[in-house]
Amino acid sequence: MKSPLLSLPGAVPGEGADEGVAAHYGDLFREQRTLADGSGFVDLSHRGVVTVTGADRLSWLHLLLTQHVSELPAGEATEALILSPHGHIEHALYIVDDGETTWAHVEPDTQGDLLAYLESMKFFYRVDVADRTEEFAVVHLPAGSITEAPEGAVVRETPYGRDLFLPRADLESFAAASGPPAGVLAYEALRVEAHRPRIGLETDHRTIPHELGWIGTAVHLHKGCYRGQETVARVENLGKPPRRLVFLHLDGSEVTLPGHGAPVRLASDGTAGRPLGFVTTSARHHELGPIALALVKRNVPVDAALIVDTTAASQEVVVEP
Repeated sequence: MKSPLLSLPGAVPGEGADEGVAAHYGDLFREQRTLADGSGFVDLSHRGVVTVTGADRLSWLHLLLTQHVSELPAGEATEALILSPHGHIEHALYIVDDGETTWAHVEPDTQGDLLAYLESMKFFYRVDVADRTEEFAVVHLPAGSITEAPEGAVVRETPYGRDLFLPRADLESFAAASGPPAGVLAYEALRVEAHRPRIGLETDHRTIPHELGWIGTAVHLHKGCYRGQETVARVENLGKPPRRLVFLHLDGSEVTLPGHGAPVRLASDGTAGRPLGFVTTSARHHELGPIALALVKRNVPVDAALIVDTTAASQEVVVEP
């Protein structure tokens, strides 16, 4: 959905998964510093919004999600995954329950597939699921923000800030009262700095939760059965994931950033070496310079110097080998 905030001064539209909202408003680094200082907001109104109502909503979701939500207190934020039968990540849900309704925001344009799956699993449970994307917009306030949520807004509070579910009709008035705006490129740079994975970027068709460090934050290891649990338990108890997420510091002398999918190799092997992984997200950070997340083979030495295409890269461990 195209945000009305693209009409704000300096707004440059996002691309790819973030089409429909502003990539930036003319000054990427200033926007990053604004968010890091706890000011401003980010328009995430392109994200899908799904609600679940009914007396059985939490016990029912508990059976489907990787997270323990059967006793989720009202107002407490959590995140959860839906896995394939083989344990591969299909959906990531960012959740809060307000005491009557469970709210979740998901990646843009994925809510249709998510709803189709949830509808197929209702059986005799007293639940109703709905796509609320046309009615509600997601707005992010950074950690430390003193901006007050509008009365009646559903708030999902995390260590990284607050996600607000606002009536879409109120988006422009909220922006006018809560500026300055920051684009999704600033938001993404801080996400990369915090090593937080994003489905569709850090994942492919065979990604399992262990590879991205989602065990504990989005996957509860001591709960009842859910689809894909066998893979999660087997890797946790008997083995190691085949790949691991790493954080990369990139050579700042390069003009362009490596794109999603750019191959990662050992620096000692040069550009003719065998690819050992790929870049998932890259960004320019206001303090760290060019940075990236990448998914590499588990056995890549943690102290190995790497190259991304022709760009030198040093790694920080996100997921232990």
